[in-house]
Amino acid sequence: MNIVHVGGGAVHPAVTSREAILAVSRESIMKKGWTALNIRSVAAACGISVGSVYNYFGSKSGLVAATVESIWGDIFRLPEQGEGFEDFLSCIRWIYGRIGWGNQTYPGFFALHAMRFWGEEKAEAKRLMARTWRHMQEHLKAVLEGDRQVRPDAFDETFTRDQFVELVFSMILAALLQESDGQAAALEVIRRAIY
Repeated sequence: MNIVHVGGGAVHPAVTSREAILAVSRESIMKKGWTALNIRSVAAACGISVGSVYNYFGSKSGLVAATVESIWGDIFRLPEQGEGFEDFLSCIRWIYGRIGWGNQTYPGFFALHAMRFWGEEKAEAKRLMARTWRHMQEHLKAVLEGDRQVRPDAFDETFTRDQFVELVFSMILAALLQESDGQAAALEVIRRAIY
């Protein structure tokens, strides 16, 4: 960050990185909601010119799409201690916990995001969300493969690990979009299916 003198000699830190602009954008959404997110308000909050924001994001839709991806990353960022999950159920509990945290931190994000971007066919937002979801599914597959408690006969050619992860992920997405808990039922389905 650079220091910029703003009228009357006051000192204001100027944001000069893409990540810092996204942090300000996330904070704006947390405090004021989606309607507050625009290039001018973000530039003002960052203490930089509108043109500086456009240097990082070519349009408002580019800023919004990048902010959405940033929020997904914030919500589902793995614990910093870098420890893996001991079993698939603990990973699912963590995901549902993060959904709850995301609903509190970014009220209405999941439902609004689905309506705003999927309904309007925003290609970039869809691409970024698909990338985030693909990453989550890959992580779920890795945790499932490392879970030594899974019954040896749980999977075969008619019911594969990939199919199971897709099924579990669809339950997670339903909970996201409906802003419902659903954790107890999901955990019970998983327990009965693979343990």
